[in-house]
Amino acid sequence: MIRVLLADDQELVREGVALILEGQEDICVVGQAVDGHEAVRLTDVLKPDVVLMDVRMPRVDGIEATRRIVTTGAARILILTTYDDDEYVFHALEAGAAGFLLKDTPRAALVQGIRAVASGEVLLAAAATRRLVARLAIRRAAPVPALETLTERELEVLHAVAAGGSNAEIALELHLSYATVKTHIAHLLTKLDKRDRIQLVIMAYESGIV
Repeated sequence: MIRVLLADDQELVREGVALILEGQEDICVVGQAVDGHEAVRLTDVLKPDVVLMDVRMPRVDGIEATRRIVTTGAARILILTTYDDDEYVFHALEAGAAGFLLKDTPRAALVQGIRAVASGEVLLAAAATRRLVARLAIRRAAPVPALETLTERELEVLHAVAAGGSNAEIALELHLSYATVKTHIAHLLTKLDKRDRIQLVIMAYESGIV
């Protein structure tokens, strides 16, 4: 069962999303937070797997709340917001969010998004992904020495991750088992000293290897 905490300052939005999720056999809503401060507190108390986080909220916004939660490793964050803005996307990902969806996302896509994030995948709205890639390409930094320690197969997996592929898609593309892909990604995170897949994607573009 995937435990979900809803964080949004609009009660109508929280209740609407709760109704959608409570109809799923593998998802349960364990709590609701009215702002980022409460989202951090309830995450510590309720131990959700995924926090569905709005961006603009009083007291503590969703980006700062994401940063605090990710730092403790308490839950994975899926941003759900009305604002399709480059700054929100970029700062949410830098804060450690595992996904970014808009509130006009179809119900089925929202449910699948929660499942994907809970299983360790990265999830980005298509338009936001295109703009993020363009922005990262512009601000490319110096080469990363740790990349030289990667095997040829690990580089292939890194390219596939940067392209937005899920574990299952990467396994199919590279003719590997799902478990082997997970192992390669774990090695990438360790060798490159990155927290999650989002950081791998950012590093891949900033270093210029993609």
